[in-house]
Amino acid sequence: MGGVQRALVSVSQKDGIVAFAQGLHALGVEILSTGGTAQLLQASGVPVIAVSEYTGFPEILDGRVKTLHPRIHGGILARRDDPTHQATLATHGIGPIDIVAVNLYPFAETMARADASREDVLESIDIGGPTLVRAAAKNFAAVTVVVDPTDYPSVLEEIRASGQVSAETRGRLAQKAFAHTAQYDALIAAYLSQQHPPWSLHSSRGDEAFPETLTLTFTKVQELRYGENPHQPGAFYRDVLAHGLSLAELQQLHGRALSYTNLLDLSAAVGLVLEFPASAACVIVKHTNPCGVGLGTTLVEAFERARACDPLSAYGGIISVNGPLDGAVVQAMKGLLVEAIIAPGFTEEALAQLHRRENLRLLALPRLGALIPQPYEVRSVLGGLLVQARDAQSWDPAHLRSVSKRPPDAAEWQALEFAWRVCKHVKSNAIVLAHAGQTVGVGAGQMSRVDSVKLAASKAVLPTSGTVLASDAFFPFRDGVDEAAKAGVTAIVHPGGSIRDGEVVQAADEYGMAMVLTGSRHFKH
Repeated sequence: MGGVQRALVSVSQKDGIVAFAQGLHALGVEILSTGGTAQLLQASGVPVIAVSEYTGFPEILDGRVKTLHPRIHGGILARRDDPTHQATLATHGIGPIDIVAVNLYPFAETMARADASREDVLESIDIGGPTLVRAAAKNFAAVTVVVDPTDYPSVLEEIRASGQVSAETRGRLAQKAFAHTAQYDALIAAYLSQQHPPWSLHSSRGDEAFPETLTLTFTKVQELRYGENPHQPGAFYRDVLAHGLSLAELQQLHGRALSYTNLLDLSAAVGLVLEFPASAACVIVKHTNPCGVGLGTTLVEAFERARACDPLSAYGGIISVNGPLDGAVVQAMKGLLVEAIIAPGFTEEALAQLHRRENLRLLALPRLGALIPQPYEVRSVLGGLLVQARDAQSWDPAHLRSVSKRPPDAAEWQALEFAWRVCKHVKSNAIVLAHAGQTVGVGAGQMSRVDSVKLAASKAVLPTSGTVLASDAFFPFRDGVDEAAKAGVTAIVHPGGSIRDGEVVQAADEYGMAMVLTGSRHFKH
């Protein structure tokens, strides 16, 4: 490949473009440009040739058509090693274009603006830019395509050193360019699908059509310390299409770098604390399951109630609270090893005390509670993805049925709602024993429901007598109720739907328990 003779420079994001163009000019590279980029470069003393002058054809349709011309795309796409291509260029007086520095109209930024009209958004769809980028990326054997301003210095450095850009660098930049245009197209497709969502977001049955082709786009937020285990590399990516609450907004204020499991636990903790917007709430999570949940009039009361549920499991856990964490909570945490704390914010007093814990991760999520999570979930399986509407159902009095001889009293109703909201976030088979505003025992991830009941009772440090019980799915046999009775449970809430519901209700009546059916299941695998 010969030296770099000509570059086309036309960017929406103008960071670093003047220095890049000045560097190219100093190396004797002719620069073609358009619109605002050309004006900026000329004002900065960089000689440029307007694309309209180069092609002999003016920009038309309010700038919609500028670079879509054979003199431009022929110069980019012609193979340098093909004599026929070179003869065609010579016949039509087309010079080769060796560098294409282009990034695209700010579609995502326009789409996100609250005041942007549909016309504004559609006008921000770039046509010429992606065409230039794809053409240059296709011909990366000869052409260098640059879509990211952070790549300008290294490209200049290579040209200064050898007169050209290496084949390795051109290939890397081409891959980056195609990823850039792929993400751009995905954003446009997502915007146009908003009136007809591609998955079931409004039906609990999930009976609306899913798209034949699912396009997702993610941008790397950070490299992680490791994946689930130290021998597994890991990274965290942000869903570019997500407009709800996102862990990508985390502000790490202190402590070691995050790992894969930290983020899984943080996501679980935040998801659960969002269930309780009306009270000060604290959630302590271990391996994505809550080992303690507490509500109170203050965060310190909520924390003390959460830790009291299972102090042993709380050691080394993740703590989430729904208000600014203050010094009183820090004092209450003395003696407890904590991996990470996530809160909307931290008081100066709290930060001063917590900074003494060298490895403790302090994470602020300022909009915690202000936005709801995305309405869909995506999980990987071998060779594919599973997509579903997020489980947004919770406690709905309109669908509750008291089926026992004795209905719950007022205190039991309050405790049942709390237990049910927690149970939704526990891995199946899930059982939660609780009083109003405090978990007492959690049985998670067991292969049989009766074992989950036994586990919840056996792990309880607080007295289980007088607690209520929530089960994420129906009781297939009465044995779960029998075990609950041994623990002193007075009321149970579960979905119902078993062929043995009658036997299960009869067991509750035998023990004088209240039993409520919700009609909705909350499996969490």
